[in-house]
Amino acid sequence: MNVLGEVMGFPGAYCRGLLVIVLIGICCSQSRCSASANQEAELLVSASESTGRPMPSTLFGMFFEEINHAGSGGLWAELVRNRGFEAGGPSAPSYIEPWSIIGNGTYLDVGTDRSSLFERNKVALRMEVLCDSTGANICPAGGVGVYNPGFWGMNIQQGKTYNVVFYVRSSGAINLTVSLTGSSGSSLASTNVVASASDGSKWKKVKFLLQAKDTDANSRLQLTTSSKGVIWLDQVSVMPSDTYKGHGFRTDLMEMLLGLKPRFLRFPGGCFVEGAKLRNAFRWKETVGPWEERPGHFGDVWNYWTDDALGHYEFFQLAEDLGAIPVWVFNNGIAHDETVETPLIAPFVQEALDGIEFARGSPSSQWGSLRAKMGHPEPFDLRYVAVGNEDCWKPDYRGKYMKFYQAIKNAYPDMQIISNCDGSSTKLDHPADLYDYHIYSSANGVFSDRHHFDQTSRSGPKVFVSEYAVWKEDAGLGSLLASLAEAAFLLGIEKNSDTVQMASYAPLFANKNDWNWKPDAIVFDSSRVYGTPSYWMQQFFVDSSGGMLLDSKLTTNSSSIVASAISYVSQENKKRYIKIKVVNFGSEMVNLTISISGLDQNSIRSSGSFRTAMMSTNVMDENSFSDPNKVVPIKTLLESAGKDMEVTLPPHSFISFDLLKEPTSIITRRSDASSVPPIDIDNVVQWSEYLLQEA
Repeated sequence: MNVLGEVMGFPGAYCRGLLVIVLIGICCSQSRCSASANQEAELLVSASESTGRPMPSTLFGMFFEEINHAGSGGLWAELVRNRGFEAGGPSAPSYIEPWSIIGNGTYLDVGTDRSSLFERNKVALRMEVLCDSTGANICPAGGVGVYNPGFWGMNIQQGKTYNVVFYVRSSGAINLTVSLTGSSGSSLASTNVVASASDGSKWKKVKFLLQAKDTDANSRLQLTTSSKGVIWLDQVSVMPSDTYKGHGFRTDLMEMLLGLKPRFLRFPGGCFVEGAKLRNAFRWKETVGPWEERPGHFGDVWNYWTDDALGHYEFFQLAEDLGAIPVWVFNNGIAHDETVETPLIAPFVQEALDGIEFARGSPSSQWGSLRAKMGHPEPFDLRYVAVGNEDCWKPDYRGKYMKFYQAIKNAYPDMQIISNCDGSSTKLDHPADLYDYHIYSSANGVFSDRHHFDQTSRSGPKVFVSEYAVWKEDAGLGSLLASLAEAAFLLGIEKNSDTVQMASYAPLFANKNDWNWKPDAIVFDSSRVYGTPSYWMQQFFVDSSGGMLLDSKLTTNSSSIVASAISYVSQENKKRYIKIKVVNFGSEMVNLTISISGLDQNSIRSSGSFRTAMMSTNVMDENSFSDPNKVVPIKTLLESAGKDMEVTLPPHSFISFDLLKEPTSIITRRSDASSVPPIDIDNVVQWSEYLLQEA
């Protein structure tokens, strides 16, 4: 059968996919496409799980790095940028960007001094108001003061509430108006903060809720007064009340992450961990405790300031909220331009041990007690740590690595330790549980790299492909072509999942106003978000982690076809499926015959089977804010599903066929316990629940 016709009759969301197929049909009436009929392929699949292989439950996850304002101004929902006025450095006076003044030098004088009550971030804003509500120098209507536009505009939404916190003191009485103001100057929400001269003479924490009466994605926070005197401000924060689970994460961006169902989360980098200079590396002890007391730091690799509100604790909380295993990458005494000599590495080793204790230690331990105090008495599920990032070529990496390895294994024998050195072609010369492999290349390069691990030794450390992506010329801002090459690469990962244990795309996020690295999986601004084709491509693989790789053989006269077959239990309905995924990386249509052996005649259920296809009219098509669904998977019913199918693969397409299996065939097959291969222990509960339900 030709399943391309099965999208016919589906309105609305399926119209784009229908248009693509109609165009393909028109193309095939022309002489150029008639030649493509010679492109043939046959996929033979064995449904017998006795010849299959369980895939790791950790196979596909995600990697978060503070790049492109992914966290600061992105996933972390704080709306105020440079909230502690520290971005200009610890000296005073310092610049306060993006804070700006309301008024001019006639009415006020704004600068910074080192009068903050927080020892680790002493800089505070000093605002001397020269005008007054009466007298010769009357303040302008609305008063004078300062405003903060946030991260290229604050997204204030009607009816929602916002938690406002700041610290203030004054040389006299305080009469301050705090407002969220729209781009036209209209007030969306406001309140007055007043205090007597005696109450205002010392630092005071102010906290209240503002409810917005209108919506504006380009709003700002204003603090104004018409009272003469000096006011000091510090640690000014505005957070939406509806962050994900109340944990501080921006809800719409979290929903995008949850859509990928990641099995692990690698954090916080990346080059962000290293820094160009060690003084600008991510040091976890500076990112825990009360947010007001965190000094923040300048990320000198990606060139922006972060207040580190998204810190060590928050990353572990993020992993837990995603249902993912945390993978912590720590600084190992190496920056891009500096390195600590091996004999002097002991403080960094202790810092790593303390960071593990923070995550795993009991509430009575030194660092575990801080975690408990921050709101998480139970340990986090930390099983993996990486000794640095892309540092294998740096001077004496191995010498330093061994200091970390020995100390961590002595304290935590079960901890899985990841080396930066690639052992896929040459055996490692040092012990490791996993080794890191990164690939950024052209579409052809990534497509070809699907065979990279075919000959890798199956003994020794496992592979962690922690960063992969098509990059530069043919990647664009996230093209269909890039996603197809990456899909083929991941099909190669599936087939080599006996040695590849984990894989994650990079980078994850990009704020469109600070696009340091292109492309990325998810693009956003203050109010909008869309997934690139590479994001949607990853959704084809959410069922692979913990699934069963089935034995399959592809025969074809096309060098552009890549296919795999797995079986899995759906996380949604607990039913069992066979999933066949096929990438057509070429520009010609291909006729594919699929034959599945090891099944009873009627063991595939048409009702409940479906086809998902991602394609477009141009292989360089991209998604955008104006057209976020230009290249997305289109899911349709597969009414003629069966063990034998003839399908057509359009040019430049990625298609999966999810075939629902009748429960009787599974129970019959599993009655012979001797034929069942070993199952990943993490999947035993899932399998058991399914069998009990179907029985």
